Amino acid sequence: MRSIWKGHIRFSLVTIPIRLYNAIETSQSISFRQLHKKDMGPIGYDKKCKTCLESVKSEDIVKGYEYASDQFVIMEPEDLQKVRLKSTKIIDIEAFVSKDEVHPALFDTPYFAGPDGEVATKAYGLLKSCLDQTNRLAVGRVVLREKEEVVLIAPSGPGLMMYMLRYPHELRSIENIPQLDLHAKIDEAQLKLANVLVETMTKSFSQLELKDRYYESLMEIIQAKIAGKEIVSVKEEEAPVIDIMTALKESISQAKSEIKPMVKATGTAGKQAAKTSKKKSA
Repeated sequence: MRSIWKGHIRFSLVTIPIRLYNAIETSQSISFRQLHKKDMGPIGYDKKCKTCLESVKSEDIVKGYEYASDQFVIMEPEDLQKVRLKSTKIIDIEAFVSKDEVHPALFDTPYFAGPDGEVATKAYGLLKSCLDQTNRLAVGRVVLREKEEVVLIAPSGPGLMMYMLRYPHELRSIENIPQLDLHAKIDEAQLKLANVLVETMTKSFSQLELKDRYYESLMEIIQAKIAGKEIVSVKEEEAPVIDIMTALKESISQAKSEIKPMVKATGTAGKQAAKTSKKKSA
């Protein structure tokens, strides 16, 4: 796995050399080219000015901030370089916080953070163990691609994960959702059945077969078109609307029927137990 960034985690006087690695696999994706329907020619990207409609070259494009309607201040590359930020190679930890305090919606891009060299291994392991035992997460800042990012460092398995964080002010309030009844009275009988259904459907996350079904289905269609085969689509029927109690009861029955029965022991231990049982009965 190739690293994409090299630097240090620093909290107080402790410094840990690390490398960052992409945690997300992006190679399995399907991309399409825009083509001219008439002759299958690729469509280019032509930058045009919306005022004079002329095509514009890259060197004639500048960055502007609209501070009022149609009023812009031009920002030159030299202006952007004057933004005073700390080193781009240090992740400065500002505090350690409880896991429960960070809203899941604030989590953004994940990265693997690994030790950079044998010297860093002990300090890296110490930080991971400390986060594990205290149930804490480290929050800090780093400059990446000329932009300061708030990051969160969390233990994960044998190593550490680093997440880019969204700023809290970017997160909208869930209470603003229309028709959200915060004081709705829940029917106790329905709640009891719903809890039974949840328990019946509970599995370990590792047991779930989480595949990109859209990718697989789309590839089947692409391969069929390449081979000149007829594409067969399945029309999904709309489920009839039924009352909650009936739906819960039927769902529980269906969930129970899908649970695989335990397989009886057929090995040596099972056969030995069967022989012992026969001797005792004799």
